Amino acid sequence: MVGPGGTDTVDLNPVRRVLDEMAPVRHEHLIPLLQAIQADYGYLPREALAEASTSTGIPLSHLFGVATFYAQFYLEPHARHTIRVCRGTACHVRGRQAIQDAVDAHLGIGDGETTEDGRYGIETVACLGTCFLAPVVMVDHDYYGSVIPGKIPEILEEYE
Repeated sequence: MVGPGGTDTVDLNPVRRVLDEMAPVRHEHLIPLLQAIQADYGYLPREALAEASTSTGIPLSHLFGVATFYAQFYLEPHARHTIRVCRGTACHVRGRQAIQDAVDAHLGIGDGETTEDGRYGIETVACLGTCFLAPVVMVDHDYYGSVIPGKIPEILEEYE
């Protein structure tokens, strides 16, 4: 949405709805609060965090501190589907690089990048905690184990 003077503004109705549903919000509710806000926006807009701070009395610096500590939170718009390729030891020795190369080639982007249409983003992560499934790829919240490069198009087809 574009506001007065041509600046981008964020619709605060979703964050206000979340705050109303969760009231009263205290410090121990921060992670669920941030998760709910991000579920509505796809990331944590600064304006939404400022609104949450004003409404709850929790300092904005504290909200940012929690949001930047946990990898699950994004402060910038994020791809609709996040593909995480594990680079942990078990995945590495079982062919992780070939998986990474297949994902990169299939999407035409690399680690940390997002496709032009915003559909996919790639993240290489230290560990997905599923070493017994190595090599592992995670798309959104779905895990795919014992992945071979040729399976990448089939896996991603599910998210078209």
